[in-house]
Amino acid sequence: DSLLQEKMMDSNNKEGSAPGLFTGLPGLGGGAGMGQLSPYLNIDPSYLQNSAPEYIFDTEAKRGKLEKSFTAIGSSVCIGAGIGGAYGVYDGVRQTALATMSGRLRRTQITNYTLKSGALISNALGSIAVSYSLMYCLLSLAHEDNDEAKSVVSGTLTGLMFKSTSGLKTCGKGGLVGFGLSALWAFGLKKQDSVQHFI
Repeated sequence: DSLLQEKMMDSNNKEGSAPGLFTGLPGLGGGAGMGQLSPYLNIDPSYLQNSAPEYIFDTEAKRGKLEKSFTAIGSSVCIGAGIGGAYGVYDGVRQTALATMSGRLRRTQITNYTLKSGALISNALGSIAVSYSLMYCLLSLAHEDNDEAKSVVSGTLTGLMFKSTSGLKTCGKGGLVGFGLSALWAFGLKKQDSVQHFI
């Protein structure tokens, strides 16, 4: 019995002196891959390397012009809601003060002014952004070059269409405002380096 125990202890000592847990498998213990073993996982890191690129593909090239304008449309709605809400708070506080309201009634009226004004402005700016984007995409189908001219024409047509139900004079004013804003965007703001990162 004592001789058998000594032989078992000798064999255990020999196995314990092996450099890896799985000495018979390549890359998971001793052998030729000893220089590449990870000291924490006892695994050959070369088996974990992947030849596939580890980055997200740029999907801008596959998106259409209208899809690229979704960011501008959503931003217009959010900006309009913020501006309209701020004006609604101001107008609500002023109107309720003139009406000598107080307490719960005044808070309710201020909330109504805020929500109504925010929804009005956000819907208006969202409609303008959608109309401008559609006009620009339709013009891009007909002609690919001259982005500045397409922007100006799209802005002018958007202003005319937005005010088309308010009479001929108001419609003309809307077209002039659209022309001015689109020209400012196409020939001024759009060419700045700080704006190029967002378009």
